[in-house]
Amino acid sequence: MKYIFGPINSRRFGLSLGIDLSPEVKSCNFDCLYCELEAAKPVDKISQPPSVEEIVQEVEWLLLKEPAIDVITITSNGEPTLYPDLEKLVDALNMIKGDKKLLILSNAATITDLNIQSIFQKIDIVKLSLDCVTQACFQKIDRPLNGIKIDKIIEGMKLFSKRFTHTLVIEVLVVEGINDKKVEMLALNEVLQEIKPSRIDLGTIDRPPAYQVKAVSSEKLKSLSSYFKRLPISIIHKEMPKIKVDFDEKAILETLRRRPQSQSDIDYLFSDSAKAILQKLMITNQVIQQNIAGVIFYSETKRILSK
Repeated sequence: MKYIFGPINSRRFGLSLGIDLSPEVKSCNFDCLYCELEAAKPVDKISQPPSVEEIVQEVEWLLLKEPAIDVITITSNGEPTLYPDLEKLVDALNMIKGDKKLLILSNAATITDLNIQSIFQKIDIVKLSLDCVTQACFQKIDRPLNGIKIDKIIEGMKLFSKRFTHTLVIEVLVVEGINDKKVEMLALNEVLQEIKPSRIDLGTIDRPPAYQVKAVSSEKLKSLSSYFKRLPISIIHKEMPKIKVDFDEKAILETLRRRPQSQSDIDYLFSDSAKAILQKLMITNQVIQQNIAGVIFYSETKRILSK
């Protein structure tokens, strides 16, 4: 297979079949410090893009072989929205996907383009990156192609989110010493309150990066998550804590009242006894479980009903 890979078990989206729209070379309008691909000058197009027919043929073959796939993921060695036949590909995949979800992983640089927004409307799950909301931080961490401005991206996200009827996921990747500051998180929170995504994935570097930058700890991610108010945040934990917490019923409800906890949060911090109490709270309907784009969240029932 030349253009597809997997299936792989994604912690955030389930069993995923990946489609790489630029298998030969990195083609991206960003050169992010944390990228797992080698550093490369930003570009505005994919060189030698594969044909839609070749991609669809490979996807059809694998769907027959692996029927248990949850999502078909459009990605790239770079930015998939630079693919010139993206709309044709999305239409073709929607014709053959059956009960699978169609997902795209984008850095959001082209969300300012109304044509891209229209294509995204045909996709079940759209995941966009937003690491910073100030231009200085954006330039430093994402290293975009000249002319790309974060304020324009934000306005594009706001407009798109108002019209989008499916699942919108925003990914925030934290790099030590750059966007791990309170001022950046508070500014990000203000923007996210307006975008209102279905889910926020808060993570850090977990693969060798293109440049000499460092990840933050899971404890730091947990601390930074407190700056996001009334938003469903899934923390992508890199490691487990040494000590689990024996939350009682009151502490669990107070925690869920402030912020829904993902299954990853529960596994990361809750002791076995705290997990047992959580299950009892679900049985008595004081806590509700929700599936948001493949990630399980626990929320206080009153919090959901009051929205």
